Amino acid sequence: MKENSQSLSCVMIPVSDRQLLLPNVSIAEVVDFNSTDAGASTPEWLVGFLDWRGLTLPVISYDAANGGTLTVPGDNRGRIIVLNTIGDSHQQAPFMALVTQGIPSQARLVKEQVRKLDGEAGPADLMQVEVDGEAAWIPNLEYLESLALTARH
Repeated sequence: MKENSQSLSCVMIPVSDRQLLLPNVSIAEVVDFNSTDAGASTPEWLVGFLDWRGLTLPVISYDAANGGTLTVPGDNRGRIIVLNTIGDSHQQAPFMALVTQGIPSQARLVKEQVRKLDGEAGPADLMQVEVDGEAAWIPNLEYLESLALTARH
């Protein structure tokens, strides 16, 4: 690795059948899995709601939002990741939350470590990449934000 190369602090986030890759700056906080039940007549992807810093955030299952099934983590492995929103509705909804299936891990990456793959993307996927030989998905945050906006109460 060249000494002058620029690296980006990233986080690998385990969900049911894949890992997500996000820059560190997109994450506001990682908290233990603890959410209220979503209740009846709610979207498939809505795990529940998280009371966080005086806000009530919808907790999204990435797997269900991507066409899979909602899986609630067991054995105290899961976490909830509070994400900063980036879309046009940032003022009205500055944060959203995703449930994980394990503890996220940090990584410092340079451009040469990441290679785009031609994976079959679901609605919540932006693109598939390979990070040091391991497949990961970059999520479509604007799509996830649009879901979070529909679940506000």
